[in-house]
Order: sequence, then structure tokens, then C-alpha cells
Amino acid sequence: QVQLQESGPGLVKNSQTLSLVCTVSGGSITANNYYWNWIRQAPGKGLEWIGAIGFNGRLWYNPSLKSRGSISRDTSKNEFTLQLMSVTPEDRGVYYCARFIGDNKYFDNWGQGTQVTVSS
Repeated sequence: QVQLQESGPGLVKNSQTLSLVCTVSGGSITANNYYWNWIRQAPGKGLEWIGAIGFNGRLWYNPSLKSRGSISRDTSKNEFTLQLMSVTPEDRGVYYCARFIGDNKYFDNWGQGTQVTVSS
């Protein structure tokens, strides 16, 4: 059973960089046809897809982030990371990592989420 676990600071200062790590167990992030995603949910709002890194290292980002997001991976640790630069209070919320199955096209495993607050 694949498990995903987010980690990182729960509090980030305005205009600084948020860094989160998703550690994956029970399955490799290089396994074929799996895509590893970051998704967030602001208070009172729906889920917002941030971006993804594929099994082959290919990257995708939500254009609404205006190039503030950067996703990378460490295959030796079986984890992938999110860096979100120049955060504002609008970036606060719960951040999730999730696995997407390319063949079946759905998210089958999610982390429990980590709360992020942006201080002024």
C-alpha cells in the first residue's frame, strides 16, 4: 500500500519561500505511469492543483502560480518537494501530495495534508 506523507514548516513569513516534502513509501516515484502531485485547499475554497512531477521527471505547473512554484524529486529518498516562492497570505491553506495514475486517470493515494500559515 502506497503511503504519502507531507512535511515542512507550518508557518512561513510573507514574501519568503515555502518548502514542503512528500515522502513516499510502499512504491517508487519512478514507477511507470504514476504522477506525483501537489494540491492545496485555501480556507473555504475548493482544491487547487499546483503541479506535478511524472515518473520520468517531467514537470507540469498550474499557470496561475505565475512561475512561483518549483517541484523536484530525490529518487534516492523516494520523495518529491515543492518550493513556492514569494508567498502571500493567499497561499495559506492545507497542502496535499497525491499520486495520479496515468492509465486510469484518477488520484488514488493522498497524504493527510499539512497546514500552512503565512505570517505578515
